[in-house]
Amino acid sequence: MKLTQQQLDQYETDGYVVVRGFLDPEKHIQPVLNEYEEVLDALARSLYAQGKIESLHKDLPFEERLVNVYADSGEAHGQWFDFSLPQKDIREDTPFWFGPEVFRLLNLPALLDVAEQFVGPEIYSTPVQHIRIKPPQRALPDTVDNRVIETPWHQDNGVLLENADETNMLTVWFPLTPATEEMGCLKVRPGSHKGELSHHCITWNGLGIPDARLTGEDEVTLPMMPGDVLFMHRLTTHGSLPNVSDRVRISYDLRYQPTGTATGREVFPGFVARSKANPESVLTDPVEWNRMWEEARHKLATDGHGPFNRWTEGDPACA
Repeated sequence: MKLTQQQLDQYETDGYVVVRGFLDPEKHIQPVLNEYEEVLDALARSLYAQGKIESLHKDLPFEERLVNVYADSGEAHGQWFDFSLPQKDIREDTPFWFGPEVFRLLNLPALLDVAEQFVGPEIYSTPVQHIRIKPPQRALPDTVDNRVIETPWHQDNGVLLENADETNMLTVWFPLTPATEEMGCLKVRPGSHKGELSHHCITWNGLGIPDARLTGEDEVTLPMMPGDVLFMHRLTTHGSLPNVSDRVRISYDLRYQPTGTATGREVFPGFVARSKANPESVLTDPVEWNRMWEEARHKLATDGHGPFNRWTEGDPACA
């Protein structure tokens, strides 16, 4: 499964292209959601044991149970499901999830086939990739977590350190549950990838580009359904709408780049996902993937870490 010339042309012009029905929801996405049922159950039991929720909500469907657990505890718990680590307060017991179904989806041949069109046959799975769980805004009305509320305008290259500025990194974004406008779908600014990296500022709801520095055409919203996939340039300006619905929006943003190039976050472990020149270097074991992140977590919790991106609090350019 590769992109057509028309789709490649749109990517070149706009900095992104949405391919409808690229994935099979039942075959590719549902096994991951099934795996997250176990994670949610472990989270609920942990919170219940700590007295942070009064019910396990165990008889509810996955999405409804997740919303109730979030609302009852008054906190977002996306880190329990994430296949990365946070950028602060990393502890020996910081939760994450590197399950076999997640690993299988990251290595899906169809996704790698398209990645190869952009980054070449030596493909590295970049460690800066996440699950995004956006519950209804009503569930956590007072949060400032931008993974939950409206995400500010930003470029994916802007959340990395400078050493990755020349890395040819492809973003692959897709929903695991519907991502309508009401549920907080993505928004993009076509053509913004043709400019330079914009100055980002640390704001109340995360790292973002001030309105005065925005480039490209007016925003376009991208409602998507499970199975649809967005392929996006590292400099394309994008954000998300708030979730004002009664359902949870769950999505993945993955990134692939040529093996041997800088990731902009070397303290996190990526892996070789495809290699024609050195096939034995490809990581095929999700248990080893999990171990790599356990080792990274231990080192960061023990030794600490430097900055995760180039922007600083109190930047005069952001005044």
